[in-house]
Amino acid sequence: MPHSFKLPPLTLEQFTLDNGLRVVLDRDDSVPVISLAVYYDVGSRNERDDRTGFAHLFEHMMFQGSENVPKAGHFQYIMKAGGTMNGTTSSERTNYFETLPANQLPLGLWLESDRMRSLAVTQENLDNQREAVKEEKRLRYDNQPYGQIFDLIGSMIYKNFANAHSTIGSMEHLDAASVGDVQEFFRIYYAPNNAVLVISGAFDPKEARQLVEDYFADIPAQPAPPAINVDEPPEVASNYLEWQDPLAPFPAFLIGWKTPERGSPEFRALYLAGKILYDGDSSRLYQKLVKGEESVIQLFGFTDERRGPSSIFVGAIPKPEEDLSAIRETIMNEIRDLAVHGPTPAEMEKIENQLLNDAVRTRQSSLARAQQIAEFALYDNDPELFNSELDSLLKVNAEQIRLTVAKFLNTDNRSLLDVVPGAAAAIYADDKSNERGS
Repeated sequence: MPHSFKLPPLTLEQFTLDNGLRVVLDRDDSVPVISLAVYYDVGSRNERDDRTGFAHLFEHMMFQGSENVPKAGHFQYIMKAGGTMNGTTSSERTNYFETLPANQLPLGLWLESDRMRSLAVTQENLDNQREAVKEEKRLRYDNQPYGQIFDLIGSMIYKNFANAHSTIGSMEHLDAASVGDVQEFFRIYYAPNNAVLVISGAFDPKEARQLVEDYFADIPAQPAPPAINVDEPPEVASNYLEWQDPLAPFPAFLIGWKTPERGSPEFRALYLAGKILYDGDSSRLYQKLVKGEESVIQLFGFTDERRGPSSIFVGAIPKPEEDLSAIRETIMNEIRDLAVHGPTPAEMEKIENQLLNDAVRTRQSSLARAQQIAEFALYDNDPELFNSELDSLLKVNAEQIRLTVAKFLNTDNRSLLDVVPGAAAAIYADDKSNERGS
């Protein structure tokens, strides 16, 4: 994709404390705010097969207080200072982030350092957060229509346990966990040498560097965490599963494919293929299934980006009385067309515009910058990739997209999850019948 528009590179300052904490400073004085992103190199991929859910449990535990911060104090300090904050867990990492007025940088650094140094891992906090995780699982997974389908498709795509199990984990494993188990997990993974800290926004670099030294330098390093193996065979673990969802009002399906790891040329080409197929209202499948045939209530499409083998999945909730197999055939026909003919010039131009727009929007947000820089620092040990990733994507041509779609998507090496509606479907049908009768 030839392009003439160039975004100015960010000027990043990097340093590493003696305890191994990697720090990246991204100064931008255009708005008087700062964002902090602390990324720990621990996700569900690091969990033992008898202790799943620990990474996500810690996302909760990290807000339960530390040596100098009371329970729920982290929230209160940030909100009273006019800031926002959160944390998330994935297969790849656990992250914590804050956005604050620029003069509150010391507060943000103090809060993050205090819980890295001295999280309150007590029986009371463990019991409390174990129940919070169970409630989250009930609300977001067990008691939501289609709430479990994304975890199920992951277990069908991947054979390696490190990749295949869900981030929410097993409630039985969490019940079996002792305070000692949890303290050990914290010691191993929540060490400065297993973390990246990024500061983006309006700050004085010299002052910021001194504050980082003051707050974090005396936190002791720990031995490196156990190495993990995320290798996968090329074939998917399971080609087909029919799953009964008692809460689903309509049938649905997901199709999943195993793809190469993030950062590889083939992954980038498939990421762009995803934009053509399912990303946004102008994508092929949206235009065909939602606008054209009007055959689906909802269209799913997602690229799951991982350091090891990654995945793509596409699916839909068809409208009542629509033929699922015909909708699946439409999806596979579009993939086949892309594999044979490649993207059109208009689609390549649209991709370029989307990528440029995304890059500009990311740069306008101190938090988005901090998070993306932290990913490159943690995953690739090179935060400067922030400045080159756009060019790497723009260099992908239509023929590369065609070839990778042909190799990885236009194939029988895929997983199909069929969701069969349960009791909710019957209730819905009765309601509709009553509406027609009244």
